[in-house]
Amino acid sequence: MRKNVVAGNWKMNTTLEEGVGLAKDVNEALKHVDAKCDVVICVPFTHLASVNAVIDPAKLGLGAENCADHVKGAYTGEVSAPMVASTGATYVILGHSERRQYYGETSETLKEKVNLALASNLTPIFCIGEVLEQRENGTYFDVVKAQIEEALFDLSAEDFSKLILAYEPVWAIGTGKTATDDQAQEIHAFIRGVIAEKYGKEVADNTSILYGGSCKPSNAKALFAKPDVDGGLIGGAALEAESFMGIVTAF
Repeated sequence: MRKNVVAGNWKMNTTLEEGVGLAKDVNEALKHVDAKCDVVICVPFTHLASVNAVIDPAKLGLGAENCADHVKGAYTGEVSAPMVASTGATYVILGHSERRQYYGETSETLKEKVNLALASNLTPIFCIGEVLEQRENGTYFDVVKAQIEEALFDLSAEDFSKLILAYEPVWAIGTGKTATDDQAQEIHAFIRGVIAEKYGKEVADNTSILYGGSCKPSNAKALFAKPDVDGGLIGGAALEAESFMGIVTAF
């Protein structure tokens, strides 16, 4: 049975001191809640080891927001999957729309990152999704399918089963707009169908697909009630423990 997951993506926010404080607050809040989902925080590279030292890994998973497409070498400023894993992190976000848009990440680059993450026993949270123009011109199904096929379909069924997917309507990230729960269900069901065509129904049924796009406590319950929405990849609302926990408890 697939897992429900709520993962926070802090992006380029919080100093080290602020981040450790936020992680402590989330960790403490989880002690008082019977969470019906796995809870993960994905934090800046600079925070990973320090945050790992203050959280209970049985309650709260830790992830990075990216990793390099090389294991080591002369790549100044890059952080490899083995480096991420050495901090105690067990998850990594890959293919986020901001990485694709601002840093030119391609499916070929992401294919390599996924392989390296898996080789370091990290669970990739792999992001897919369309921009507003693609939503409006009706090509969003084709766009999302291509993103999955080009980066992930060289994986064995066993390795694909280690991934979490996150659908993010790019037009809804940080804009306050949200896909309706019916829109989210439609595309999540489509994604599950694409997986089933390649890997079979069992793998598809066991793949967690998260919604990422202005998910907040006020809309999380309706989104998570949909049969193919298995949780959320949370941006702004993950930067305050109270709002993040409001989403965690939506299950």
